Amino acid sequence: MTTISPVRRKSGLTLFWTVTFTTSWAFWLVAILLGGPPTSSPTVVPYLLGGFGPVFGAIAVRVRRARRGEPAPAHAVGSRPGVRWFWILPLLVLASATVVAAVLLADVLGGPPLSLTAGQHLVTTAGGPVAFVISMLIGGPLAEEPGWRGTAYPRLRASMTRLQAGLLLGVIWAVWHLPLFFITGTIQASFGLFSLSGLLFILGVIPMGLLTVFAYERGGVPASIAVHFGVNTTIALLTVNAPLAQAIVLVVQAVVALALLGRGPRPARA
Repeated sequence: MTTISPVRRKSGLTLFWTVTFTTSWAFWLVAILLGGPPTSSPTVVPYLLGGFGPVFGAIAVRVRRARRGEPAPAHAVGSRPGVRWFWILPLLVLASATVVAAVLLADVLGGPPLSLTAGQHLVTTAGGPVAFVISMLIGGPLAEEPGWRGTAYPRLRASMTRLQAGLLLGVIWAVWHLPLFFITGTIQASFGLFSLSGLLFILGVIPMGLLTVFAYERGGVPASIAVHFGVNTTIALLTVNAPLAQAIVLVVQAVVALALLGRGPRPARA
């Protein structure tokens, strides 16, 4: 059985980080300089392309791996249709449920009540339910998961435990979002980088990352896409932007993720 040397593992990650951050931050810098909301021309083009940085990084790693004739990392999970895909729907429901439960708990503790009013307006503004779902699927899950979970995570697992790899990847993922705080019209910019909501957004990326790691180990990239989509969409529809609600979402997802990851390694590869 062919194995990947430590040097190649390291260089694979280095290539991924370099391409991902360079492309994302370069495009987002252009969006910042252009000004205007990310949904209007011409800012929308570099804004959207920046979100695909992890995919560009994944493509770069896979192209080099193919040229060298290297095997997939030992901890990579296949994405072909099969039994694993049965995890997609339950994990999508679980991801959304963590947000709903957190919002309900925040309401009990004196936070804003659960409401779909702003979410309905968001759907209408996006062009209807279909356009909204497509935009939420592309703008995040499809643009990021093949890179973060499908490429970086298996390589981190070569020298780390599941929790260590998940936490490190979550921190890096959080840092990757920083330029979005400077693009006028993004939810991050509305929070402000040096605000409580901004800090909670950054910290909240980490437990969400752990949830997607669990999903990846069970159902590959399609399952991690489902979790990413479920969390993002539910947060958008319920307009989770109050600090109390954000904090409780963070705690609920951390508890759920740690409980799931603590159940042991993923099933054997199919």
